[in-house]
Amino acid sequence: MQRDQLVQKTTEDLRTFLQVNRVVIYYFYNQWEGQVTFEALSAGEFSIYGSTGPDQCFNDEYAELYLAGRIRAIEDIETAPIEPCHRDFLRHLHVRANLVVPILTNQGLWGLLVAHHCQGPKTWSEMDVKRMQAGALTLASAPSIQDH
Repeated sequence: MQRDQLVQKTTEDLRTFLQVNRVVIYYFYNQWEGQVTFEALSAGEFSIYGSTGPDQCFNDEYAELYLAGRIRAIEDIETAPIEPCHRDFLRHLHVRANLVVPILTNQGLWGLLVAHHCQGPKTWSEMDVKRMQAGALTLASAPSIQDH
């Protein structure tokens, strides 16, 4: 993925547009087990490259929601009604707000495109969501994603 120009441009453009600390691609390499395989960062200290998810939190129920096109926008993890394991996981990654959209290919749910804001709560606009959805569509056509 590091050499895929479309992936690099799309994630960096999103990070700049959204004004967030990090945009990552989370790839499912096994049944709802995955890891961060690409990231665009505002600064090196925000890197979580290679991080794996809270496997016990992401299950078939959540996968079905994302397969159906679910978008999840959390303005503040400290006040959002989310599972404790999800909140703890996001805290561990120093996330305060996030926006998640699915990357869907012909094979199904390939992964997640995630924007993380680490420095405080963030209100996500409708344009932010639309831009992330467009980014996920673009990424689904990237050679490095099509090859997996």
